[in-house]
Amino acid sequence: MAEVLKETNNIKSFRLQRVDGARFDPYPAGAHIDIVGPTAVVRQYSLCSPPDSTEDYVIAVKLEPESRGGSAALHDQVTVGHELEISAPRNLLAVVPSADRHILVAAGIGVTPMLSIAYHLHRAGQDFDLHYFARSRDEAAFCDLMSQKSGFGERVHFHFGLKREDQPSALDKAFVGLTSASHVYTCGPEGFMKRVQEHASAVIPEDNVHIEHFQAGEPVDSDSDTPFEVELDGEVFEVPVGKSIVQVLAENDVEIDTTCQEGICGTCIMGVLAGQPDHRDQCMSSSEKKANDQIAACVSRAKSSRLVLEIF
Repeated sequence: MAEVLKETNNIKSFRLQRVDGARFDPYPAGAHIDIVGPTAVVRQYSLCSPPDSTEDYVIAVKLEPESRGGSAALHDQVTVGHELEISAPRNLLAVVPSADRHILVAAGIGVTPMLSIAYHLHRAGQDFDLHYFARSRDEAAFCDLMSQKSGFGERVHFHFGLKREDQPSALDKAFVGLTSASHVYTCGPEGFMKRVQEHASAVIPEDNVHIEHFQAGEPVDSDSDTPFEVELDGEVFEVPVGKSIVQVLAENDVEIDTTCQEGICGTCIMGVLAGQPDHRDQCMSSSEKKANDQIAACVSRAKSSRLVLEIF
């Protein structure tokens, strides 16, 4: 750990460098990494440094009041010099290069992936604006960085202290002039992202709205779940009620990479060759789900009696 900074009363930023002195690879804007914390809890955090800066990676972590050992451990135990295990960057919030305009909408700690996207779009000379919602400036991270040091300060619009009923008006103003070729990217609390999606989808295609989830949504009612079969490389396994595809495959010595086990990180996505998935994840877009050719094996089930799967 190269540097730890207190950005707000409950948000710290962490600047990571490799222990061997080598540089990181450039990463796609909007990407996140897995971090194994001091308590061995694995969590996903968005990168918020410039994507083409390879000397270090920067993340920001909000201390959650009901932390299950992830954010609290990083806040309380990690200091300069501490070694952490991280994964390679993965991206579920990819920038669409053909868009005629990009609108980035963040609330609270959701600004982290938007910051890396803003760096990328600015350096690529693309048209974008970043709208940042927070209760107050004191509770908003990276304000000085975005307004003074980033180089794109004129494209950042702060919305501090807005009541929930006033947010729709601010969003509608942000989306004025968008076309069917424009794209909106958002990250923040679940209710806020749904509001952004609703208002953006009123002016651009639904598939042009991209969402980054930090936590799983409300659990799906499982009372109507039924067993189903999965076929992989010619072998057939039954997935009973109460077990996931990942669990069943692991019991049969087929290891599928998985991290969050909540359907938000995308690590466990497998290909679907036949059958109809019952999508319960929050890592794939609506168009990806409609295609029915992928499944998040840690949470999703099947609407058909059998799924024929492949490992990517």
